Amino acid sequence: MALDSHIRELDSRHQTLERAIREESLRPVADSVRLKELKRQKLKLKDEIEGLRKPRSH
Repeated sequence: MALDSHIRELDSRHQTLERAIREESLRPVADSVRLKELKRQKLKLKDEIEGLRKPRSH
């Protein structure tokens, strides 16, 4: 169950980043450096989540 809890935490962080990206994009003058960093973090989390969800072959 610890893995499920970890994945839920990562999903929550992923959603938080998604909101931050959306909010930054809606600003009249979006900070492109901040957007790029937020997107990089979101992609890293997505990759980590997908890696944890894949069945492990022994």
